Amino acid sequence: MKPLTVILSALLAAKIVQADPYSMAVQQAKRVADQNNAQQQAMNQQPSTPPPAAPPPQSSAPATDPALEATLKNISNLGADIAAFVNSTNAEVLPARKQTLTNDLTAAATGAKPSADLIQKLADDLVTTVAGKPKLIAQQTKLGRDIHAIFNSSHLSTGQQYSVVNEVQKILIENGAAADDVNKLLDDLKAIEAATR
Repeated sequence: MKPLTVILSALLAAKIVQADPYSMAVQQAKRVADQNNAQQQAMNQQPSTPPPAAPPPQSSAPATDPALEATLKNISNLGADIAAFVNSTNAEVLPARKQTLTNDLTAAATGAKPSADLIQKLADDLVTTVAGKPKLIAQQTKLGRDIHAIFNSSHLSTGQQYSVVNEVQKILIENGAAADDVNKLLDDLKAIEAATR
């Protein structure tokens, strides 16, 4: 009987050894499930907090240059001044509007500044030349840009200065300005060029 007991004991031990890994896996699965349930309950009991705010998006536009901004604003202002005069006669020009033009002309020079007398003469002749010439409205920005360039002639070569003055002359003549008025204005622009070199 001894051999039978030994065989039965051996079989029983083998069964226990085979069952043990299975029972251990079942117990491990139960523990993991219990932990997950406990975590889920804890999360449900906590007040919900919003996710952290995302940082504000960084602007991909490069920083603007203040000098460039001032130049563009001055060109725009000069163009607007010209537009205000082309639709009126010289007699209708308001002194306040003429003063605005004078201020914008004064602000145009970023380097050497021409005298106040030169600027005033240019403002007077510019108003006389463009007043009552509505076809010039399409050229207001170009004229504003050219006048601004002349006030900064130290940045231009002699050829560029000549080209800018010729462009002003061409624009004015093609859009109905009187030749005598244009010539006076061109003389003023050349004096401004000489003063700002």
